[in-house]
Amino acid sequence: MTDSFDGPPLTPPPERASFPDGLRFAFGTLTVLPARITRWDRPAARTGMACAPLAGLVVGVLAAVPGVLLLVLGGGPLLAAAVTVAVPAALTRGLHLDGLADTADGLGSAKPADEALRIMKQSDIGPFGVVALVIVMLVQVAALSEAYADSWIRGGLAAVVAAVTARVAMTLACREGVPGARPGGLGAAVAEVVPRPVAAVVAALAVAAAGAAALPLGLPAAARYAAAVLLALLAAQLLLRRCVRRFDGVTGDVFGALAEVAATTALIVLALG
Repeated sequence: MTDSFDGPPLTPPPERASFPDGLRFAFGTLTVLPARITRWDRPAARTGMACAPLAGLVVGVLAAVPGVLLLVLGGGPLLAAAVTVAVPAALTRGLHLDGLADTADGLGSAKPADEALRIMKQSDIGPFGVVALVIVMLVQVAALSEAYADSWIRGGLAAVVAAVTARVAMTLACREGVPGARPGGLGAAVAEVVPRPVAAVVAALAVAAAGAAALPLGLPAAARYAAAVLLALLAAQLLLRRCVRRFDGVTGDVFGALAEVAATTALIVLALG
């Protein structure tokens, strides 16, 4: 999710957006899956970003399936992990990774906010962005490989939890009180659209759902999966705080960076088990 998305200008919003409109908004902006956006306004963005974890759930399942199949067919955990990490990148056109790289370049530039935002908007990737991409991709593959080495169930579940957590981090970043850094782009379109109580409920449900999903693996595993989501969201919030202070708000690039940092943190915590 980056500012390179060229959506139509926001239209004068009706009072509410339906759940299907919100789902189309979430899938249409956060994935390449076929979902024609029927409304592009603040109410649709509010519902859509509250539903963002559902898009993450679908992406996570689609990422886990080929990894699990490779493992079942005799492939090694490293191969399964590499394919699993590649699928979300493909399903998002690499926009979240691009956002991570641009945000790293902006934060590393030590320039004033306006100049840092200009650097982030450029099409090329600087040294900070390259290093961030390499580290994040390597860590994600290594962590997932550890999970797959234990069992295909643990590896597949880790992939799904990481993908959902990444989108919950986006929902939290869309909450009221977190301004957009500039008037244009997708970041501004979704900034401050999610009420704080809704964002808190979405986060709490994600933590509880991760723990419940891991219950068949035992109570310690359930606690670890819930903790992974919680710690990942905390890491994303620390990055969000830094970006808001540095750029005077959020951009689409920042949303992408938050998603990748949250997913990576969750996978690291799960690998420790």
